[in-house]
Amino acid sequence: MEQIELNDSTADRYLLDAPGLSLVVFHSRTCGNCRVAREQLPQLELPVERLCWVDAGDNRGLVERYEVFHLPAMFVTRDGAFFGPVQATLAEWDLRQQIGLALDSYPAELP
Repeated sequence: MEQIELNDSTADRYLLDAPGLSLVVFHSRTCGNCRVAREQLPQLELPVERLCWVDAGDNRGLVERYEVFHLPAMFVTRDGAFFGPVQATLAEWDLRQQIGLALDSYPAELP
């Protein structure tokens, strides 16, 4: 699974052009749960082509637009469309289920 670091200036263009499924993960270097997510997510068999990491401390514009209130926060995009948040634990079965539920919703424009 591909991993990429996104920031306020690169996220929109990258996510609009990225084919397939992306899991956008907001994290912080000082967050313990974020460190666990950073270690575990790449090891899981998730139905996504890439993990897109956004450091919430350095990218306030994206944090505001995506309305991030807790970390780690995860969102699904596919082929340039926004499918919303993924409210899941870091368990593979839960992530798979919640990604599927997000994809059942109507797509929207990126925030």
